[in-house]
Amino acid sequence: MTGRLVLAATPMGDIGDASQRLREALATADIVAAEDTRRTKSLAKALDVGITGRVVSFYDHVETARIPMLLDEITAGRTVLLVTDAGMPSVSDPGYRMVAACVEHNLPVTCLPGPSAVTTALALSGLPVERFCFDGFPPRKSGQRREWLRTLAAEPRACVFFEAPHRLADCLTDAVEILGPDRRAAVCRELTKTYEEVIRGTLAELAAWAVDGARGEITVVLAGAQPTAADPADLVDAVEARTATGIRLKDACAEIAAAHAVSRRELYDAVLTARRTP
Repeated sequence: MTGRLVLAATPMGDIGDASQRLREALATADIVAAEDTRRTKSLAKALDVGITGRVVSFYDHVETARIPMLLDEITAGRTVLLVTDAGMPSVSDPGYRMVAACVEHNLPVTCLPGPSAVTTALALSGLPVERFCFDGFPPRKSGQRREWLRTLAAEPRACVFFEAPHRLADCLTDAVEILGPDRRAAVCRELTKTYEEVIRGTLAELAAWAVDGARGEITVVLAGAQPTAADPADLVDAVEARTATGIRLKDACAEIAAAHAVSRRELYDAVLTARRTP
């Protein structure tokens, strides 16, 4: 009989966020692979759950070495529960390589959903987040971080990322310079914990706030870039291409202007100017 790998989300701070399924998994798994074995045992104790299986460490530096053993255990029919210190495994935490190995060996993988700093921060940000991307941790060095920020300059989706508290001020200062002082964002600190705090505002306002230092675990939500209206003169060829199909000039201008968020009148005038120019 083949076992399975179970990924389980753990509370970010408030123990009340632990699911009943997590409790059952901790109590019944044959092996518990934990990012920090001490924290996982403390979690089980707080939940009044007795771990009956073997507990093994599964953090960044041992992840690759542990995988063959865990694959053997799953193949032999045992259930391996993978948990990290907080939140969902594989999301900026150990787990991805183990999942990939199970997929490669056609071994079952399932997930017990639960707390996530990413979705919690998105919900609390007060920003438009119908579409978003997650970018993990920014580069530590300023030059590389600024290059990373440039990739977000025209990104229309909200972007969620984590940052170390001692690097937050520098990161936000770079963001002001690269993305502009008026781009909106939210800094979410210590989510679900006693001192949870969400600071919302422009990048300039958040950078000024961060100068005094921030503590705890930080999740940042950056608003998506606002679309920049095109120059009507650059759309003249597109209008002429439409009129060449038999569409009236005014109708072609209305269609192209709507698609590129420009004034229909300004686009119409730009076409007439271009036609008068030798």
